[in-house]
Amino acid sequence: MQPTPTAELDRAIQTLAQNRERWAGTGLPARVEILERLARDTLAVSREMVAAACRAKGIDLDRPAAAEEWFGGPVTILRNVRLLAMSLREIARKGRPKLARGDLRRRVDGTVSARIFPMEWKDGLLYSGFTADVWMEPGISEDDVLRTMARAYESGPRASDGRVSLVLGAGNVASIGPMDVLYKLFNENQVVLLKMNPVNEYLGPFIERAFKVLVDEGWLRVVYGGAEVGSYLVVHEGIDNIHITGSTAVHDAIVWGPPGPAQDEAKRTGARRTNKPITSELGCVTPVVLVPGDWSEKEIEFQAQNVATMLANNASFNCNAAKVLVTSRDWPGRKPFLDRLEEILRALPSRKAYYPGSRGKYERFLAAHPESKKLSAEREDAVPWTLIRDVAPDGEREIAFREEAWCGILAETGLEARDAGEFLARATDFCNDRLWGTLSCSVIVDPKTEKRLGADFERAVADLRYGSVAINHWAGLSYGLAVTPWGAHPGHTLEDVGSGIGFVHNTLLLDRPRKSVVRGPFTVFPKPPWFVTHSGAHKVAPKIAEYEGSPSVLRIPGIAAATLGG
Repeated sequence: MQPTPTAELDRAIQTLAQNRERWAGTGLPARVEILERLARDTLAVSREMVAAACRAKGIDLDRPAAAEEWFGGPVTILRNVRLLAMSLREIARKGRPKLARGDLRRRVDGTVSARIFPMEWKDGLLYSGFTADVWMEPGISEDDVLRTMARAYESGPRASDGRVSLVLGAGNVASIGPMDVLYKLFNENQVVLLKMNPVNEYLGPFIERAFKVLVDEGWLRVVYGGAEVGSYLVVHEGIDNIHITGSTAVHDAIVWGPPGPAQDEAKRTGARRTNKPITSELGCVTPVVLVPGDWSEKEIEFQAQNVATMLANNASFNCNAAKVLVTSRDWPGRKPFLDRLEEILRALPSRKAYYPGSRGKYERFLAAHPESKKLSAEREDAVPWTLIRDVAPDGEREIAFREEAWCGILAETGLEARDAGEFLARATDFCNDRLWGTLSCSVIVDPKTEKRLGADFERAVADLRYGSVAINHWAGLSYGLAVTPWGAHPGHTLEDVGSGIGFVHNTLLLDRPRKSVVRGPFTVFPKPPWFVTHSGAHKVAPKIAEYEGSPSVLRIPGIAAATLGG
């Protein structure tokens, strides 16, 4: 795609500004109709969209890996659209989205959590045994949770609320930009200028077709270009606020100027390049904590495939990809687990390293860790799956702990501990204090060990400073469920932005969430279709997209049958 000319950028912003009050004043029935149209149009372009992404990433449409482009693209977009429509219907009927006092509980530390998934029995069938809760910030009562939901709609649509938001899209996953657009439009009442990332700008025309009703009404514009276009837009007088999905380097360049002494001085003095409100999601060195227990061979097999998925999905170009495996040094299951994980990764084909700079990252990590094990074939266009075992947990300047690898590298470190309780406490401190980022993490624990840990386990989940904590499964589920708020743990500042500021998705429009906690069974049958080892995933994923785009219980048997085939 050619960069959008400056004059066209100006016209796009002018069009959005002219229509922002009309969008902010659009009533609930009309918005529901728009969401229904978005669902139909997104479903209509989904196969072409997936095919384009597979071509760009070197994936065969008829192989299981193609499922990643369904799940990371149309499936999650359609789910977001469907759940937003459900919430707006409930607001029109009852004044707030579907959440009852019975869904709330006060935890032992006095904070309140809300059970937000499953919200309907069909989701309970599709995701049997999985739950999701949102833990609210301290000081929020049960009444506060219910009273402050959907604040943008509490007095009805207000034309005076109109704003123009700039969304700087990510280059790795197809759904990120569209879902950020949905959040700005429906959660915050703002019209949107979406700048595509050059890495996946080929998706722009599909987004324009899927969101055609928004484009036609002048509520969305999609533009193209690299850093030069982005630099022009972030200081444009017609832009009211900015949302970034990317890296801290990009964020800091936008807020404080190019890297170097001048940027450091700007941070010190607070001399921002732009004073517009900025929210962001900026990645993480994502940990996976394996709580020691008496695991059977079957359980080791399932969890090894689970962790392999966390690493290998999307060639590991995910902000929630597994990057550091935290184990107990003396756990008898440690070596069998790592050996089986190696075998699974060896069996996975290398994936095209489509993201710029990934080869350089890989070489830097290898230079720091020449003992790394390359587990798949090395090609000129691919980075092999690589495991770095037994990284010293006390390394002061350990690259694997301080820098997001952004390629197919997984580091493993073993902590000294006498039992599971001591390990969990040390692992919590290790993740919070030694690893960069606060976006998401996973904790894997067998039921017997969790029962023995009792309140200590919930305390550890509470103490983990991450915006999403997934128990027994990949934190990517917190992203994909859409109902769960997605973002870094609260507390970052523009000067020290970490994994970012603010939440997106959040289709129940909850106010002041602190973290999302997703839980699933220790083992699942049949194998989840998002596993990279599911041989029929590419057949399951389109069926789930059809369900999310047009939900019917009659579609569920077909999904179940295809899932059993993997």
